[in-house]
Amino acid sequence: MTKDTTAGAANRRRAASGDPLGPNSEIGRKLKQYYDELVSDNVPDRFAQLLSQLERAQPAQKKD
Repeated sequence: MTKDTTAGAANRRRAASGDPLGPNSEIGRKLKQYYDELVSDNVPDRFAQLLSQLERAQPAQKKD
């Protein structure tokens, strides 16, 4: 089977199942779930303090 034939068969299977990602949809769902959990986590106080110190230590930059 050639590469084009294999790709065409995979596209037909995805179209038939109604799932645009095909077998990768579960991976996509897990990645989205992980990302959502990561973004919703609070920043530890010590880390926030360090970021604040870093911002104060940097010289003011001009905006163009």
